Amino acid sequence: MLFQVLLLYDIENDRIRGKVSNACLDYGLDRIQYSAFSGRLSRNHQEELMMQIEAFLDDGKAAVTLVRIGDRDWDNRLELQYVG
Repeated sequence: MLFQVLLLYDIENDRIRGKVSNACLDYGLDRIQYSAFSGRLSRNHQEELMMQIEAFLDDGKAAVTLVRIGDRDWDNRLELQYVG
């Protein structure tokens, strides 16, 4: 079963931030902002991705949050996009 997820991070180290970004893309997540990704992942893939990200982190400051969002809530989200 796949679940809609939102992954957010705040990572000081550029090298680590790049690795986390690439891991998110490797798992098929879409970048929605500079430090935010969304997509659909199984529970196993959610756990695998978080373990992989944890392995990248060192003593630098970092915060990573993965939130599962119900389909109904995701479908009812409000978005604004300006392209100029």
